[in-house]
Amino acid sequence: MSVCQNKVTRDYTSPRNESARTAGSEALEVATPPPAAPTSCVVRIANKAVGLNFIDIYFRTGLYPAPSLPAGLGTEGAGIVDAVGEGVTHLSVGDRVAYAQGPLGAYATHHTLPAEKVVKLPDFIDFETAAASMLKGLTVQYLLRQTHELKGGETILFHAAAGGVGSIACQWAKALGVKLIGTVSSKEKADLALANGAWATINYTEEDVVECVRELTNGEMCDVVYDSVGKDTWEMSLNCLKPRALMVSFGNASGPVDGVNIGILNQKGSLFVTRPSLNGYADTRERLEMMCKDFFSMIESGKIKIDVANRYPLADAGKAQDALQNRKTTGSTVLLP
Repeated sequence: MSVCQNKVTRDYTSPRNESARTAGSEALEVATPPPAAPTSCVVRIANKAVGLNFIDIYFRTGLYPAPSLPAGLGTEGAGIVDAVGEGVTHLSVGDRVAYAQGPLGAYATHHTLPAEKVVKLPDFIDFETAAASMLKGLTVQYLLRQTHELKGGETILFHAAAGGVGSIACQWAKALGVKLIGTVSSKEKADLALANGAWATINYTEEDVVECVRELTNGEMCDVVYDSVGKDTWEMSLNCLKPRALMVSFGNASGPVDGVNIGILNQKGSLFVTRPSLNGYADTRERLEMMCKDFFSMIESGKIKIDVANRYPLADAGKAQDALQNRKTTGSTVLLP
């Protein structure tokens, strides 16, 4: 079984199905194509759990274009290798594994993908934890350890601090000795972010974020702002930075940032800005292994705990996406085949 966009037949990868479309969650339908046999340098994984992420919604709505329609969704999951293509040397049938990068199609009982994108799971990480945290954990790894290598003592602003990425970021920042100010939408989410290690929180539905940051930092403002919201928070995020500080725009939950005059960076203090992605950092096998080792070690040490707060049957992927998009979730969500 797999969850694809719109009326999907066994030929679910064919672009000839003109009824397929990008749309709301009603465009998701269940299909039963046979599992694909792995070709050279490819493995097939019997998924035990699948991760839910905002990027899945971006592909469903067409913000990010799928290679063709109809298409599968999802890039993150964990399970057991059940078939191996020619030339694969680091994985064997029966291995416990996880993955966080494409191709699309993780919303399925079986997923076939390049072996170089798949890593072995250590025994101390179960399938649900891996599926709930691979993409989010590796995202936090490149944000806090590579995009800007935090060393301790910095003050940062992190939007959506009670979400899946934010919950990990709060814990990792605390472990590094970094003061993380998290934006949230409710008292309950504020309590969660604080419990995860946030230094302070700001409820953006009731408080002026810029003024709160100014008060919390005695007017010094932040060294880095991490913004996954996009369009709605772009200028506000810039206003939270100290001169020559860094704006990290890594998501589009409210829509993409566009129409920006680059001169605004000069006007607001010779600021820096970057628009990173996981694929831009985990771009080689060696870098992926390094990032996984770093993230897995944080879990093993107990400094990061993954909150698998929401579980949905795979067939209810649309309901799960709606809950995520409407900010009804905290922590991480998994789909169970």
